[in-house]
Amino acid sequence: MKYTDDQIANIGENIIKTLKTVYDPEIPVDIYELGLVYDVQISDEGSVKIVMTLTTPNCPVAETLPQEVKEKISDIEGVKDVDLELTFEPTWNKDMMSEEAKFELGML
Repeated sequence: MKYTDDQIANIGENIIKTLKTVYDPEIPVDIYELGLVYDVQISDEGSVKIVMTLTTPNCPVAETLPQEVKEKISDIEGVKDVDLELTFEPTWNKDMMSEEAKFELGML
C-alpha cells in the first residue's frame, strides 16, 4: 500500500513529536531541538530512514539512545520499518541547536 502525501506528512509530524520526547541525558533538551537529528526520510510505503548523531562519539548513551529512537519511531502508526544511521559527520556542535534549545540552556 502506498501512502498519500498527506499521510506521509502526518507520519512526519508524528515522528517529530516523538523525537521531541527523547532526551539526551546530559542536556535537559530533546534530541530534535538539540539538532542531533540530521535527516528524516519517509518512503510512500512507510519505511523511515533517520540519520542522527550524538553530542560526542563516546556519549554514555551511544548504545541505548539510537535504540530508543528506533523503538519509539517504530511504534508510530503507519511506520513500517526504521533504518537508523548513526553518523559523526558533520560533528555535532552547539550551533546546530534550535533557538528554543539555546534559550532553554541560557545561551541566548
